[in-house]
Amino acid sequence: MSAFLQQLPALIGVVIGALGSYLAVVRSDRARFRGETAARWEERRLAVYGDYARALKASVTLAYRVAAHLGNDPHPHPLAPQEAAPAQAEATLARDPAGEALLMLGSERVVEKARVWVVAVMEMERFLRDGTRDPDAWQALLERQRAGREGYYRAVREDLALPPGHAARWPLPPVSGSR
Repeated sequence: MSAFLQQLPALIGVVIGALGSYLAVVRSDRARFRGETAARWEERRLAVYGDYARALKASVTLAYRVAAHLGNDPHPHPLAPQEAAPAQAEATLARDPAGEALLMLGSERVVEKARVWVVAVMEMERFLRDGTRDPDAWQALLERQRAGREGYYRAVREDLALPPGHAARWPLPPVSGSR
């Protein structure tokens, strides 16, 4: 019995060491799993944010082209409203699933900034559906849309902890009155 008692502290040490090692591995695995899960969700949110931006940008590009046809925008490839109508309908329909995914996975701030941007785009579309020919009013709408886009991208970068990006504000030539 005395031999067992002499080895008991060593045996207790081995059991405590094994238990400590097990707990360290479990904690490490949990932390790694949480990190991997967070990274996957962050990648998914980035994809959703990008999909929404592309869907909205398709509508914006069509609006530029129709506005050029009406003499409101200097876009080099004007498009008549009746020719643009099918593509505009398709672009509008593509915004819906992208918007739903954004509502599901986006942060509150990003969703709010997306709403500001899409409202500006919808006002541009309404302006064009009415057949308005007013380059100054169009420029004001463009500024609102660009500010909305910039706010959206800023919110996305903040949500994903990305560095600040470019505002993408390139000077464009003025609309000439020769149309």
